[in-house]
Amino acid sequence: MPASPSTARAINDRLALRLLQDEGPLTATQLKALTGLSRPTVADLVDRLRGSGLVEVVGEAGAERRGPNAKLYGIVAGRAHLAALDVRTRSVSVVVADLLGTTLAEASLPIRDGTATEPAVEQAVALLERTAKQAGVAAVHSIGVGAPGLIDPATGELNDSSGLPAWHRRLVPVLQERLPATVLVENETNLAAVAEQRVGAARDCDTFVLLWLGQGVGAAVVLDGRLRRGSSGGAGEIGFLPVPGTSGLPSATDCAGGFHELVCVAAVDALARRHGLDPRTALASGEGPFLDALADRLAVGAAAVVSVLDPGCLVLAGETGHAGGAALAARVEARLNRLSPLRTEVRPTALGDTAVLRGALLAARDAAQDELFGPGEGRG
Repeated sequence: MPASPSTARAINDRLALRLLQDEGPLTATQLKALTGLSRPTVADLVDRLRGSGLVEVVGEAGAERRGPNAKLYGIVAGRAHLAALDVRTRSVSVVVADLLGTTLAEASLPIRDGTATEPAVEQAVALLERTAKQAGVAAVHSIGVGAPGLIDPATGELNDSSGLPAWHRRLVPVLQERLPATVLVENETNLAAVAEQRVGAARDCDTFVLLWLGQGVGAAVVLDGRLRRGSSGGAGEIGFLPVPGTSGLPSATDCAGGFHELVCVAAVDALARRHGLDPRTALASGEGPFLDALADRLAVGAAAVVSVLDPGCLVLAGETGHAGGAALAARVEARLNRLSPLRTEVRPTALGDTAVLRGALLAARDAAQDELFGPGEGRG
């Protein structure tokens, strides 16, 4: 059945807003060409969006030609403000941004080992509040939180884990209680993959796997453009993958003996020392034998992922993937393509240490835009 006039208007408005978000400021003529709508329809939607406070005139185009200049329309960046948190075992980082994702303020804070749950949560919340105040933001509309651990797909909550600080799980409920904002939590590796897909190393890939190589080891799976979490939220827990060369087998509660044992930061540091290198600089040193040995280890786990998913592309992220860069990625690709008949390109992260925050900010922006750009009261 054809859409009602009100539904058609909502669809057209949302399309125009997405184009303004993705393509930057546009003239009415450009909107007409990109949407395929008639000139009167575009004029009406521009008037509606300006009236709702979502769109404003941000400049003019056509100064190089004769005749009056065309108005450039853009999204009102201050219509809503966003925050992103990257929650690590011993620290938390915060970014506050406008609706376009432009950073207004950012800060980080260490959380010392042994800090009790409530004081740790208070420190994290206070950091967010100070950063918002520094940005001149009175209220945050949406908050994206990236954290290690499993996210329950049914509840959206961070599951209990004996290996992670208790304050991680407590932080999200406190944010929801204290702030009038939408709060979303997602696994850090999944958020890094979202960021790499939309603004980083995997922008041209609908299907890829991101390997997170840091204190923890995991993977994020993107198939046909969609992040896949698995039935329990645990898709990509490759730290538990049984592989040769370890001390034994992993268990349900301990990834020692799994792929984690070969490639976590502690294992990479120990490997560097065995090659006579300073662990702080070994990955960036370009030292061939060390990088070769590390690539051998990485290829073992990567081959298992490739044999099951055939992603065509792997992105090496986290501390190790970032520091190893293109030199490590090239070595892993060469070994992987000797181990598997499924050709796979291996790329280093393009976002480095910022990947989780970028992903969390994108999640917060999507949530805000879904409300503000959609039909109904969120338009007012």
